[in-house]
Amino acid sequence: MASNYLKPEEKSLQALRDTANRLRIHSIRATCASNSGHPTSCCSAAEIMSVLFFHTMRYKPSEPGDPSNDRFVLSKGHAAPVLYAAWAEAGYIKEPELLKLRKIDSDLEGHPTPRLPFVDVATGSLGQGLGAACGMAYTGKCFDKASYRVYCLLGDGESSEGSVWEALAFGSLYQLDNLVAIFDVNRLGQSEAAPLRHDVDVYQKRCEAFGWNTYVVDGHDVEELCRALWQASQVKGKPTAIVAKTFKGRGIAGVEDADNWHGKPMPKDRVDSIIQTLQSQIQTNKVLSIQSPTEDVPLISITDIKIPSPPAYKIGEKMATRKAYGLSLAKLGNVNTHVVALDGDTKNSTFAEIFKQAHPDRYIECYIAEQNMVSVALGCAARNRTIAFASTFAAFFTRAFDHIRMAAISQSNINLCGSHCGVSIGEDGPSQMALEDIAMFRTIPGCTVFYPSDAVSTEHAVFLAANTKGICFIRTSRPETPILYSPEEKFKIGYAKVVRKSDADRVVVIGAGVTLHEALTAADELAKQGIHIRVIDPFTIKPLDADTIISNARATGGRIITVEDHYKEGGIGEAVAAAVSGEPGILVQSLAVSDVPRSGKPAELLELFGIGAKNIMAAVKSTFAN
Repeated sequence: MASNYLKPEEKSLQALRDTANRLRIHSIRATCASNSGHPTSCCSAAEIMSVLFFHTMRYKPSEPGDPSNDRFVLSKGHAAPVLYAAWAEAGYIKEPELLKLRKIDSDLEGHPTPRLPFVDVATGSLGQGLGAACGMAYTGKCFDKASYRVYCLLGDGESSEGSVWEALAFGSLYQLDNLVAIFDVNRLGQSEAAPLRHDVDVYQKRCEAFGWNTYVVDGHDVEELCRALWQASQVKGKPTAIVAKTFKGRGIAGVEDADNWHGKPMPKDRVDSIIQTLQSQIQTNKVLSIQSPTEDVPLISITDIKIPSPPAYKIGEKMATRKAYGLSLAKLGNVNTHVVALDGDTKNSTFAEIFKQAHPDRYIECYIAEQNMVSVALGCAARNRTIAFASTFAAFFTRAFDHIRMAAISQSNINLCGSHCGVSIGEDGPSQMALEDIAMFRTIPGCTVFYPSDAVSTEHAVFLAANTKGICFIRTSRPETPILYSPEEKFKIGYAKVVRKSDADRVVVIGAGVTLHEALTAADELAKQGIHIRVIDPFTIKPLDADTIISNARATGGRIITVEDHYKEGGIGEAVAAAVSGEPGILVQSLAVSDVPRSGKPAELLELFGIGAKNIMAAVKSTFAN
């Protein structure tokens, strides 16, 4: 295979060595100027970055976000200064800007974020870059069917994260031969040596066991790196892992391969001599030419997607919102060919399988690896190449919280659907019941939290999510519930629906999903007793329609009861209480699940945990008694 490999000329190899030393100098200067950062982590990766950016990768330096460019993900995000240095050497960043590293008025942050056009996904919470790179590579191979390749640089310390191995399993399963993972094995972690130290053979065996074509190289030998990256480009049917043995702090006397230098700038009194030593090794001023990409990425549009026809449901019919999600997603997929769906082996419960049956080429099975599923979705959505929807039981998104948090920092537009929320799922018991998910997603900056209560509102939630910037979460339920809204009903983010109203109303009850239907049952029973309540469906929990809630509370004597299939902490009750906190004379009582639940029939559990129709009736009556 290596027979038609053309070894670069010695002049070019020396220029790559020299570029690596310039990257070191930039990284040392920048971290000294900010008096913080990780210069030793940059120094171990300098040759890898030099070869990638000035020999292997094909991209337009003046247009870093061009969809035809090769992708690069710096999973070891603390080495951000060497990434910024590479873009300075490529001519995109002006060199003086590097000295503003970590300053409040600079986008060169301590870890990479998409404030910079050459950063597709934010990194720094370790172990997540490879999952996103898998999503980019899958998109390039299967959706864009384009030539661009994806490179991900990982640290050896972060390979202790299980999500790295979830991504390795995904990459080989889908034969992502346009993907290269490079492990910068510099031996040292943050507080002590990484577990495998320099045992590169074990890294090789593990990567091979996960189905990756694997090479071990001297990570400071530019020629070995050039050869391995060329070989990777020739391999079909497998992703490639390059295990690069490196030294932390390479090129700095007394610091190279020494403990206790992680995250520390070089001492000010040593900087000049360190830089002098590195400069003395630079032999050329040769400017390396960067190869242009093959421009074969299709032009696409993923904005302003309209519902082609009204939802096809009749008031009073019964359907679970989880099934309405699957039907709506398939309908959305008919309207736009860049809608893709991911699921974690729950597609026959989330009903993502309806999308898979309709659009098999645009469905990605991620199996039981929810962290990786979120990161793959993030990669699929990068550079606006797809509209990605990922689904699983809402409870299982909690294990991917850090990946969701990083997706928000990445300014990503991914859509997540969590089914089987709350005690209303019944007999499966507490391990399957999402009772924390609203609280979790409410804390995510810019996240829109949809909680549809029937099939019509679910369909609107799916189409609205597809058109909404930021992360969207759609919370769906297991039980079949009646259709409440006519096909002509219009829905908007941040606008609630008053679903039961009379002039005699004396309390506002706010429910969502299953509890909205319980509230309506309670309203019917109370009306027989001459007690009238106003019932509100919030539709989105974030943003919440405070105006509608406050105006209706004022019209009914300032009494609000919230009822939710969720724990009290961080749920609908707390969202409503916060929304009305500045309004005098409005009192909020919250009915929510207060303890770890148990198995049982849905109706039994709703009553046992205080959120069924009878509990609502009792709360309404006690409001008057008080």
